[in-house]
Amino acid sequence: MQSPDFAQFGATALEQKDLLFLFEHFPVPGTDAVEAARRVIEQPSTLESLLESRYVQDAMLDPTSAWVDVSPKLYFNVMLRRALAGRRDSGERRTIHYLSNLLALFSSNERLHRVQSGETQDYDYLVDLMHEAQNAGHERRFLVLSQIGNYALFLAGWCAPWIEHRRRYFNRPLGLDYYCNMSRSHFASAAKHELADTFGLKPVFAQLAVRFDYYRGGIERMASTALH
Repeated sequence: MQSPDFAQFGATALEQKDLLFLFEHFPVPGTDAVEAARRVIEQPSTLESLLESRYVQDAMLDPTSAWVDVSPKLYFNVMLRRALAGRRDSGERRTIHYLSNLLALFSSNERLHRVQSGETQDYDYLVDLMHEAQNAGHERRFLVLSQIGNYALFLAGWCAPWIEHRRRYFNRPLGLDYYCNMSRSHFASAAKHELADTFGLKPVFAQLAVRFDYYRGGIERMASTALH
């Protein structure tokens, strides 16, 4: 089975223009951005430090810049770290890379409602995805379980104010807890699938299940910053 798009993440997945951006704004005069970008891939710890740095965050949020030429993946990677303050271990850094890739994928409304890129079937509702998972084969079931966890997390994080607004003012029966519980439980189920091991996702899904509120809250805070 080919690696699914949500499993294609990590520091080495950043685009060349992203690496150049990190060094074009480096606060040390005389830095050769092209040469530094070429070398940093060989030094993952250095790249992690750059992604955590305040100067990169400030460059992205600079109100005098009309636009920033970076990929959505880098933008979400840096902004999510800003929203999740604190020291990190390797597991949390890996999970942040996963989420930044996921949010970049979901920046396409078409991909948001599909289990994989290139598919034509839309799933607008979690209940439809749950029905698909019940009737899916072994490999397909893993993809659908993952999509349920990913989609519900996106709704519970990025769309949290919208969910609560609908519940409060339009009497919708499903509040934030529904989406949180749905995402948490399906990440736990996906972590137990053998393909989670195959694609290196087991520790990521396990962390998202156990520390769900932490990551969901970070996505909501990041969304608030982005929308303002």
